[in-house]
Amino acid sequence: MSEPHDPVLASVPLSQQWPTLDPFLFCAHHNDAYPAGDGTMAPAASLGGRAIGSDFSDRDGWSMYHGSTVPGFPQHPHRGFETITFARKGLIDHADSLGATARFGRGDVQWMTAGSGIVHAEMFPLVKTEEPNPTELFQVWLNLPAVDKMVDPYFTMLWDETIQRLELDGGGSVTVIAGRLDDVDAPTPPPNSWAARDEANIGMWHVVLPAGGRWALPPTTEDTGRIVYLYEGNGLEVGPHAFPQNTGVQVDPTVPVVLQATDEPVECLVLQGRPIGEPVAQHGPFVMNTREEIEQAFRDYRETEFGGWPWHRDDPVHDASDGRFAVHADGRREEAPA
Repeated sequence: MSEPHDPVLASVPLSQQWPTLDPFLFCAHHNDAYPAGDGTMAPAASLGGRAIGSDFSDRDGWSMYHGSTVPGFPQHPHRGFETITFARKGLIDHADSLGATARFGRGDVQWMTAGSGIVHAEMFPLVKTEEPNPTELFQVWLNLPAVDKMVDPYFTMLWDETIQRLELDGGGSVTVIAGRLDDVDAPTPPPNSWAARDEANIGMWHVVLPAGGRWALPPTTEDTGRIVYLYEGNGLEVGPHAFPQNTGVQVDPTVPVVLQATDEPVECLVLQGRPIGEPVAQHGPFVMNTREEIEQAFRDYRETEFGGWPWHRDDPVHDASDGRFAVHADGRREEAPA
């Protein structure tokens, strides 16, 4: 009798930045137990002992990142790829060089095509002054093919209320952020996204399983890469293997892959996609196909600042009382569904 097929192709421990497969470039999980705010949306706590401007210390369970007053990432440029930001807890204040702005979080996703170049800020306003401000988010960088690297910048809001979830027998759920899963479709990605092409086979799914819960990833095409990131909870069985917390598992896309939580609940992020298969030249926030294109990106940024920075500070935030909304570069305003 033949041995059962082992669906696990490789596994790797997860650190601050998670390893990815083409067409993905970067994946990071931020989970910060921010304290109460001080009324200016900064932490009501001492910042002593932190490397302000580059604080990834997780001191006291949270980091300031590149923020000096409000936590987050003040203005910085991008070209040649997309950012997908899934904010599970807390709020994110967006502002960019096109004059667009937004506040999103609590289950929302912002999908931004940087294209030919954009400068944006992503700040984490601590709006609650009488209680903590826990903030959790994933940021994924998705590459663009050469033909789309210089498209106009654009972002799409996927509000929590519009994102479907697959409820699992026995408890648990799968949030369908990108791609089709069984008979559940994700919201439409931006028009020039690699994910907007059927042949790209992009999937981004957030999986929550109770203790003892299980779910089978359905099979897909052989040329699709697929990684399961176990980031919360110890004991996830994938085929004949058991993995601890903070493990990335590359799995065979051509067979159903059963994910089984053991003695405690687990949470995973799953990324899948067909590779773009083009050369990647990356330097910091710019991702192109050649070194010459990277050098051109730096020249363009020095000369144009990708439209300039129209805000009065590098780390703009909205009023504490503001709800979730987006104002696009063309002036169109969206409010999150009630």
